[in-house]
Amino acid sequence: MIDFHTHILPGIDDGSRDIDMTEKMLRMEQSMGVSHIYATPHFYAHRRSIDYFLERRNRALEKTRELLAKDPELPQITAGAEVYYFSGMGKAKQLDELCVEGTDILLLELPFAQWHSDVIRDIEDIMHKRGLRVVLAHLERYEAFQKDRHVWDCILDMPLTIQLNCEDIIDAGSFFRRNHMHKTSMELLSRYDEVIIGSDCHNLTDRKPNLADARAAIKKRCGAERLAQIDEYTEKLFKR
Repeated sequence: MIDFHTHILPGIDDGSRDIDMTEKMLRMEQSMGVSHIYATPHFYAHRRSIDYFLERRNRALEKTRELLAKDPELPQITAGAEVYYFSGMGKAKQLDELCVEGTDILLLELPFAQWHSDVIRDIEDIMHKRGLRVVLAHLERYEAFQKDRHVWDCILDMPLTIQLNCEDIIDAGSFFRRNHMHKTSMELLSRYDEVIIGSDCHNLTDRKPNLADARAAIKKRCGAERLAQIDEYTEKLFKR
């Protein structure tokens, strides 16, 4: 099993605070049958340069891989980034350096606000001018902000991948999440084929690894065939 979206690297963002927590999170993932993890720490262009981010990420990755070398039974890690949207990002010179290692896949976090036409333009630039494939992080979390549905509909018509968070599939959250994010997750799962899931885990408590629970929920509500389709699509996405 693959956990695509995690904040498991130590001391780089609001995820794992140190290597001890990282190890415990890795063991939780292992106990669920996860074999491969994509580490996707937050990148905010208005806070740090890409070079500075990559330097810090690589130090955290090296420390984590030293841990993995001592216990090869733990899930393996590939580095990436959860890149927060910024205007004009389709023209950013080093954007491809934020892709998942060895791929042309960019995990993009969009604003928690009403989207406008510049978001469409930038995503089109990322895909068509830069030649990158876009995965939209936790898409279910933005839907409630889109009172004007035009941009939402235009983006969902694009040839991109939707990533859903496990906790919103499980329906293990606040009243707001149960009534909006969970419902949106189920709708997206039923309407779109290009869907992958990720735990978006940050810690050991309220945002812990939970991929196995989400997979069980998908199987129960959507059927084993739908879960198999997600697995097949995820494998195909990273083998291109």
